[in-house]
Amino acid sequence: GFKFSTYATWWIRQAITRAIADQARTIRIPVHMIETINKLIRTSRHLVQELGREPLPEELAKEMQMPVDKVRRVLKIAREPISLETPIGEEEDSHLGDFIEDKKTISPIDSAVRYDLVKKIGQALSSLTDREEKVIRLRFGIGESTDHTLEEVGQDFDVTRERIRQIEAKALRKLRHPSRSNHLKSFLDW
Repeated sequence: GFKFSTYATWWIRQAITRAIADQARTIRIPVHMIETINKLIRTSRHLVQELGREPLPEELAKEMQMPVDKVRRVLKIAREPISLETPIGEEEDSHLGDFIEDKKTISPIDSAVRYDLVKKIGQALSSLTDREEKVIRLRFGIGESTDHTLEEVGQDFDVTRERIRQIEAKALRKLRHPSRSNHLKSFLDW
């Protein structure tokens, strides 16, 4: 037979390689992908020596006999994540996270326009009677989480939905009058 050390060396090397693959990166990558990444890195270093520059994905694909899209995917996976707290600039007083746009927040200009629109709508609605204002607010969901049906508003006021429709129609006629609607027309272009 063979000596124990012959087997032990291989198993120890494999255990170390697995531990490195599992623990070394912020985001765990499967062992087979680590092997592909390592092969890609070796091939890339070889091509840098040969070409005197960084190889293109197409050149790596040809050398590794692999489809170009797979090489691109492997290169993408191989990139290390970077912390949002990474200092940026000469003074290092800014962080990478400071420069990432929050797509969920509205822009300052849109926020200002929305604020102005809410104010102008409030002014226009305040020119109606209290009942008309409340009917319009409920029907169109102004200041509410949702708009309401004629039936729902009718139940709030203890009247029929036809009566609510009449109150709404009268209030909308008043709001369409130029004295009330002119200062809201500028928002139609926005």
